[in-house]
Amino acid sequence: MDWKFIKKILLVFLFGIAFAYIEAAVVAYLRTIYYPSGFHFPLVMRYDRNLTIEFFREFATLLILFSSSALLSRKFWEGFGYFVIIFGVWDIFYYVWLKVIIGWPASVFDPDILFLIPMPWIGPVLSAVLISITMIIIGIDITRLFDKGYNVKPGLIHWAMVLTGSALILYSFMSDWGAAFFQKYPKPYNWFLLSGGIILFILAHVNLHKRTIKNRKPAS
Repeated sequence: MDWKFIKKILLVFLFGIAFAYIEAAVVAYLRTIYYPSGFHFPLVMRYDRNLTIEFFREFATLLILFSSSALLSRKFWEGFGYFVIIFGVWDIFYYVWLKVIIGWPASVFDPDILFLIPMPWIGPVLSAVLISITMIIIGIDITRLFDKGYNVKPGLIHWAMVLTGSALILYSFMSDWGAAFFQKYPKPYNWFLLSGGIILFILAHVNLHKRTIKNRKPAS
């Protein structure tokens, strides 16, 4: 067992958990300001200067996750592996910390605005958690392969599966325009699209893992 690699992964988890608290604290402040009676749908969206600030804050968050991942890696795909680990840990513990700070969500099936870029993503908390767990598992395997000397390079089949899966998941989040823009309660979430997207992610990674092991080309 490579304890150096395990230590690195633990530090990555620690970063994700700590950064999740910062995110949760900011959202707790925003909900106190905009939803003093409690956060619930249908939402009254306020399109003001603060929404623009929040939009760019989310963009800055992605840049922080990308840059921290790049600092941990020697190659692009190794960095991507660390990125999806950090993102997954950050996203899960964001909800853990929200529960601790403000007692929300009451249930993992509560709907939430998951993201604002390029438009509001609407979905239950559990959907984000399931995607994050998938990302963490895939990210750990990618970084472990690099740590063992393999050179991970996705092929056309991998890209086709991942892009198709991503399209299914994004549509499941961004198709409810009523809840996003017209102050309506969210429609029943399409778990079928989410399941299809996650299954494609898993199949794509299994294919990538097998092809990487078969080629046995050490990373330089």
